[in-house]
Amino acid sequence: MKLTTIALSAVGAYVTLGVVAAVLILIIIANIKIVPQARAAVVERLGRYLTTWQTGIHFKIPFIDRVAKNVILMEQVADFPPQPVITKDNVRMQIDTVVFYQITDCKLYAYGHINPIAAIENLTSTTLRNIIGEMDLDATLTSRDVINMKMRSILDEVTDPWGIKVNRVELKNIIPPKEIQDAMEKQMKAERERREAILRAEGEKRSAVLVAEGKKESMILEAEAEKQSAILRADAVREAKIRESEGEAEAILKIQQATAEGVRMINEAAPGQGYIAIKGLEAFEKAADGKATKIVIPSEISSLAGLATTAAELFKKDEK
Repeated sequence: MKLTTIALSAVGAYVTLGVVAAVLILIIIANIKIVPQARAAVVERLGRYLTTWQTGIHFKIPFIDRVAKNVILMEQVADFPPQPVITKDNVRMQIDTVVFYQITDCKLYAYGHINPIAAIENLTSTTLRNIIGEMDLDATLTSRDVINMKMRSILDEVTDPWGIKVNRVELKNIIPPKEIQDAMEKQMKAERERREAILRAEGEKRSAVLVAEGKKESMILEAEAEKQSAILRADAVREAKIRESEGEAEAILKIQQATAEGVRMINEAAPGQGYIAIKGLEAFEKAADGKATKIVIPSEISSLAGLATTAAELFKKDEK
């Protein structure tokens, strides 16, 4: 019995130690904190701010330390619903804004304001009313960049004690009243029609200019072609005349060469007086074949026999 009791006591002690060890392990695991990238954790010890954990693994003392706030360090966006505003010329409209912000100081963000996002929304609404109240409708519709810059400057200054930096503010929508929208649509339609008419007129003008330039270019080309054609014709006529002159000169040259050759051959043959007389009579016969009424006979052939008969025949031909 004693041995059994001792054994049971030992087993109970081991179980107790095991349970305690398991509880301690669970407590240790539960107090290990891993901070992801682009995040931070604000840690308190006994209710007071202790430190800010950055990215990595951390361990807190059980029951003494606690993570008061997990903070996102990336840029965030707050899209607020449309806010009613009134312009300087008493036009009521609604504008919804988008604020891009980033937490730069985790301690100030955790303890600077109980609800900083709601405070930014209210501040955005108030600032927007103040800025729009100093501008008329046209300036509001055409000065988005100016409004964005003013709002960003004011919000960034106010939220700085809260550990928040306002990077930019954008006016997402500007919604004027229905009648203003209708008037704006009519104005835009008229402006589109005016621009269309201007573009159409410019197109017609350009078309007329192009047509005129085309005609001008065509006339220039035609005149140039006619000029070239006239030059070619003149060159052709000149070439023809040159060729004709060259042909006539060559013909005359050939005739002269033939005549000279004939004279040479006659001289070489040493013709007698009878042959010369016969050739002279043939020449006078050709001369008398014209319309001349008188013929002068050289003295060298006046004594030839039969000259009177030949002359008489020639005169008969002339009279006929």
